[in-house]
Amino acid sequence: MKVIFGDTCYWIALLFPKDQWHQKAMICSRIYADDKIVTTDGVIDEVLNYASIRGSLMRQKALAMCTQLLREPSIQVVSYTPELRKLGFELYENRSDKGYSLTDCISMVVMRENNILEVLTADRHFQQEGFAILF
Repeated sequence: MKVIFGDTCYWIALLFPKDQWHQKAMICSRIYADDKIVTTDGVIDEVLNYASIRGSLMRQKALAMCTQLLREPSIQVVSYTPELRKLGFELYENRSDKGYSLTDCISMVVMRENNILEVLTADRHFQQEGFAILF
């Protein structure tokens, strides 16, 4: 079983059929169905924030999906600790020439700490840090 990281891009693409990455996300969900997916509290926050301005139906769908992620044994949701946030801030500061979000920086720290090399995303920022993006 592989361990891969699930970025915001992936979860949003799964949730929204009109998303440009929806088909690729659906394919990836089948390919990696037997693998462990790691994500973070911050990623879940971003998914819910994204859905919050897209009407009550999409809010409900996003909430249902995120609730399921928290219950799914094959998905590990890493909670932010003060130390993790500090390391994310440091990466954010050290990459001031990049357009990385703080959530992405914390995700990259989690990936490095857990030796995760692949990420379900189309976000090229992960590639710039040496990770393999799967879209």
